[in-house]
Amino acid sequence: MGPNKKTAHLAGLLYFLVVITGIFSLLYVPSQLIVWSNPAETVENIKSSESLFRLEILSGLLCYIFFLLLPWVLYKLFKEINKSYAVLMVVLAVISVPISFISLTHKLDILSLLSDAEYLTLYSPEQIQAQVMLALESYHHGNLVAQAFWGLWLFPFGYLVFRSGFLPKFLGVFLMVGSCGYFLDFAGRIAYSNYSELWLSDYITIPASIGEIGTCLWLLIMGIKTVVPIAKDAKAT
Repeated sequence: MGPNKKTAHLAGLLYFLVVITGIFSLLYVPSQLIVWSNPAETVENIKSSESLFRLEILSGLLCYIFFLLLPWVLYKLFKEINKSYAVLMVVLAVISVPISFISLTHKLDILSLLSDAEYLTLYSPEQIQAQVMLALESYHHGNLVAQAFWGLWLFPFGYLVFRSGFLPKFLGVFLMVGSCGYFLDFAGRIAYSNYSELWLSDYITIPASIGEIGTCLWLLIMGIKTVVPIAKDAKAT
């Protein structure tokens, strides 16, 4: 197995771990615990399933660590295709990581709010519930900012996939279209208060999901050709 094929499988493995931990921490656990219209029920859910909530935090932490490593491995894979785009891909991806880590601290704040600390007796149950919901809002606001970069990094990544010659071009197209969809979703949520009620909001990030999961599985299962063809713009800097 050549070094590029090994790199491809490593990238696929890291991407797979990002996807699995991301789905668990960003989608599954919140769907089980958070009821935005009912703070009391949300607090009770977190208290009764504290181990699940803690596992969500750990899963999120691992997700961001894997995502920090992923672009560096992808850089090794694509740098001969176009070094400038490969560097841009890494920079845009890595920028999102500290934002995500900072957002995760709001989940730790929730654990503090629901602890048995003596100073919390100064707050009524309703005030605790409000603080918990505020912490959840702050967490989601941080993720919203990170989402802009989750989208932006996909464009140079998709371009490199498209030009590589060792990965299917359609995956590159989905990644580039998905990049635009991610950013439009971010802009829509910032600019329009009722954006989530629009039918478009449920579908706009689907191309990104297809591109990312498809690329992840292709790298993990199929890998790449042992000999990497160098694209016409390989000498670009």
